[in-house]
Amino acid sequence: MSEPRVQPYGSWASPISIDMAVSSSVALQQPRIDGDDIYWTEGRPLEKGRQVIVRHRANGTIEDVTPPGFNARTMAHEYGGGWYAVHAGTVFFVNIEDERIYVQPSGAAPRPLTAAGPFRYGDLWFDDAHGRLLCIREDFTDVDAAKRGPDGRAQEPREALVAIDPESGAATVLATGYDFFSTPRPTSDGSRLAWLAWRHPNMPWDTTELWLADIGEDGLPRNAQMIAGGGEESIVQPEWAPDGTLVFVSDRSGWWNLYRWSESGAQPVAPMSAEFAGPQWIFGMTWYGIDDDGTIVAAARGNARENLWLITPDGASRRLEVPDDDIASLVVGGGRIVYIGGSATEPSAVVALERGSGERQVLGRSFEVEFPTEYVSRPEPITFPTSHGAEAHALFYRPNNPDFTGRPGELPPLIVAVHGGPTSNAGGVLSLGKQFFTSRGFAVVDVDYRGSSGYGRAYMRQLDGKWGEYDIDDVVAAARFLADRGEVDGARLAIRGGSAGGFTTLSALAFRDVFAAGASYFGVGDLGALARDTHKYESHYLDRLVAPWPAGEAVYRERSALFHADRISRPLLVLQGEDDLVVPIAQAEEMVAALRQNGVPYAYIAFPGEGHGFRRAANIRRSLEAEVSFYAQLFGFIPADDFEPIKVENLGRG
Repeated sequence: MSEPRVQPYGSWASPISIDMAVSSSVALQQPRIDGDDIYWTEGRPLEKGRQVIVRHRANGTIEDVTPPGFNARTMAHEYGGGWYAVHAGTVFFVNIEDERIYVQPSGAAPRPLTAAGPFRYGDLWFDDAHGRLLCIREDFTDVDAAKRGPDGRAQEPREALVAIDPESGAATVLATGYDFFSTPRPTSDGSRLAWLAWRHPNMPWDTTELWLADIGEDGLPRNAQMIAGGGEESIVQPEWAPDGTLVFVSDRSGWWNLYRWSESGAQPVAPMSAEFAGPQWIFGMTWYGIDDDGTIVAAARGNARENLWLITPDGASRRLEVPDDDIASLVVGGGRIVYIGGSATEPSAVVALERGSGERQVLGRSFEVEFPTEYVSRPEPITFPTSHGAEAHALFYRPNNPDFTGRPGELPPLIVAVHGGPTSNAGGVLSLGKQFFTSRGFAVVDVDYRGSSGYGRAYMRQLDGKWGEYDIDDVVAAARFLADRGEVDGARLAIRGGSAGGFTTLSALAFRDVFAAGASYFGVGDLGALARDTHKYESHYLDRLVAPWPAGEAVYRERSALFHADRISRPLLVLQGEDDLVVPIAQAEEMVAALRQNGVPYAYIAFPGEGHGFRRAANIRRSLEAEVSFYAQLFGFIPADDFEPIKVENLGRG
């Protein structure tokens, strides 16, 4: 190889093109096993974000199930999930365009199952013993968005666990009376039914209740009782084992670990200081499965990666050696283990693993790697000191491109990436969104600030009442830690994030004088507006993270960057979906108006047809182009890419 050329950081020519970064945004989710067939869903930016159900047949054939014109997604709980179920080759799915459930026998066209109406459905699960579809239904009948309660919040839909007749579409209510339900799981003989329920102000990672009922001959629950949960215990993913015991994940020990319940109570299964589950942001999330012989296969997160564990019915456990560091959406059946997996050098893929032989097969990838792995920046897990004597965690990516090196004495600019949630975490799977920047000469640090999942309940709970404080402290501490270590240029620190990460981005610029620039993707600028106007699922979320609403209104205002926009002096890029119902566009436009009035350099793009998160290829492309152009104008380099620069208002003013 020739000697690398000396060129300013940020200006390096990269084989990882914008087209690659955009096409890599295909979202693989929620695999299912049905006999010899394996299904999953793909969110495709090149199809305007349409989500397609895909089937892999035993002969290796891969085919789309949902035809053009159908988008297998749901807005139940706003974030959706559990949007399809499969039984004996027949697919049931929610079509987001009309929020109706459709049924599609193998080889046939979809037909609507449920009537059009004021309903949303999610968490679909087929009850084989009773020949019916179980799901969660949100009922918007008589909900008037203009009417508000005494706390100023909008009216909310009613929620129920229902059974849907697969022929007529008629619904039978099985459970009601709680604000939220999820994860209906019947026994194979149909004699019992387990489910989860919780109430405001809790989120499912705060408190959930595990309920169990007998099922009568009429198919209705009898003798329902709460068998676990409540208080400060979060339970997720109940599943029935072949011996009739109920397995679930609970964080009662401080870690989400496996438990097995029988009439004599719940006993831990393979306890360890690792997370066998995570925050249940959407329906249908799975972290483990139970094979036909009772063996549990589970993914457990520890030390910023997932490990795959096999736990036999007698409680013996061993780790399975797989090349995947990131494992999600795990399902098991017939001796097969299927999951979404990847690593620092391999993109997310649908992986099928044979338990007996250990044979690993990749069924589908989110994208194909079309460049040498020498251009991949591998993350370094770092732990660093932060405020109040605490520690926080992150993954650090150095600039990496074998064709280039920085100028002598120059250090690279740093992009501090802030994940959403704020309960998410910095996954280490190959992301062209990050590699797009590192291969051009940027350093990137993906911060797991206090409140992130994957480090136990105590770490996640540290953000209670401190959102807008500790998250800012931690992203600042990460940037300073790397600058002090001589890794990055302390004068060229940028921060970026979406949703909750956008909130931290805006707040860091308003309340700290550390970052030279920021990029907010649909970020929260007004916490009070979020508390008043957001959807039901999150309508009380901030009661724990910030303060009870409306009693704590002064705290909300104090921590909202929008009301302190006069303190923002560093350039800001604002990117927003016009149809966002989680963070309405009004928040972005009020922030932009304040920046304009105060003479702060800014750029703003609103994307028609986009909600909370960009799904269309053209918009993902433009947002990446805008961000690179924005940094180039601020940090003084010329991008190697040929695209239209974004206009930065007020740049050079004064």
